[in-house]
Amino acid sequence: MYTNLKRTLAKECVKKVGETVKVQGWVKKVRHLGNISFLVIRDRTGEIQSVLEGELAGFNVDTESVIEATGKVVLTNQTSLGVELLSKSVKVMNKNSLLPFEVNKKEVKAGLENLLNHRVLSLRHEKIASIFKIKATLEEAFREYLTGLGFIRIFTPKIVSQGAEGGANVFTLNYFGKEAFLAQSPQFYKQMMVASGLECVFEIGAVYRAEEHNSSRHLNEYISLDVEMGFIEGFEELMELETEVLKYMFEKVKEKNKNELNLLKIEVPIISEIPKLTVHEASEILKKRYKKEMSEGDLNSEGEKLIANYIKETTGSDFVFITEYPRESRPMYTMPSENGLTKSFDLLYKGLEITSGGERIHEYEMLAASFREKGLNEENFENYLNTFKYGVPPHGGFAIGLERLTAKLLGLMNVREASAFPRDINRLTP
Repeated sequence: MYTNLKRTLAKECVKKVGETVKVQGWVKKVRHLGNISFLVIRDRTGEIQSVLEGELAGFNVDTESVIEATGKVVLTNQTSLGVELLSKSVKVMNKNSLLPFEVNKKEVKAGLENLLNHRVLSLRHEKIASIFKIKATLEEAFREYLTGLGFIRIFTPKIVSQGAEGGANVFTLNYFGKEAFLAQSPQFYKQMMVASGLECVFEIGAVYRAEEHNSSRHLNEYISLDVEMGFIEGFEELMELETEVLKYMFEKVKEKNKNELNLLKIEVPIISEIPKLTVHEASEILKKRYKKEMSEGDLNSEGEKLIANYIKETTGSDFVFITEYPRESRPMYTMPSENGLTKSFDLLYKGLEITSGGERIHEYEMLAASFREKGLNEENFENYLNTFKYGVPPHGGFAIGLERLTAKLLGLMNVREASAFPRDINRLTP
């Protein structure tokens, strides 16, 4: 295993009592008390206090400057780490300029736009950094669980010739004189990889939606956790799989991110069985309980929140699967069922859709007919459609929006808080 032998991280100092080490990081706090000074140095693992005496006392450095301190690690009851560094030498590696806001307080007193405009600085705050440590664990656990089941990770193109949803919400670009698009989803490719004989696949990657939403729940670029599985017996199997995936992801966060959860004061929910409602049942609840009419067989944002409240009150669950959406509200590859419905589902988490999924059409003639019914030109999707001429098993899948999942788990008010460098209708930098 690689280690930087010349540098000791803050957390590692507890194992090096009595040794001389070199610590590098950012200055979090400076205190001068007569002939002694204290510098709190922060790195990616935590903080350690550096004690400066004699000629080093009064060392002049601004917070957030990058420094290097060399000295002996000694025991102390004055710090939470239980050790501190008696520094023999200290030097500034890079000094800090004027800060747009203070990052070394318990809370950052700055608005979201200001935080995003100075994202690198805001990420130095331990609570904000905690969001992304937890997000990384969610991704890691998703990958780990599926790999353990024998799923194969795939990597599909993000520059494509057609949008996977057949709609207009795609970003266009010039591809050597041809019109191309940024991928809305890896949908076509993950189905093709199932058909290739890999059978069970997943992908973790960016997807792009050219939707002119300006809300707390939308991003134009986000990370999608995609799953596609062959030889399924029904779309219910996919909901069972997602339930188990989420259980594992949340347990991994509880195990790995105790410090971050404590900082954010978050209790990770226990997932048992996730309740299920058909769209029709949800519609009836909205009518009878909340006097709300649902249009076109789908839930709007208000409907999602009200149904989530109902489920929370009646079952205690933060999650609910909404199933059997009508054909007109689902993409052309969705497997139809009786009465104009589909074998499909969404998953709501605390009133926000975090997943869309379902069984796919796997027979060529049925799929081609579905494209025509949606008013789509089959020739534009020839490579995808031809796959289904060569024997494709019953299959289906789902996709989880990683930023939405992270935001809801951590109680964030805006999904952009869960993106290091969010892209929305107004933001293209940093």
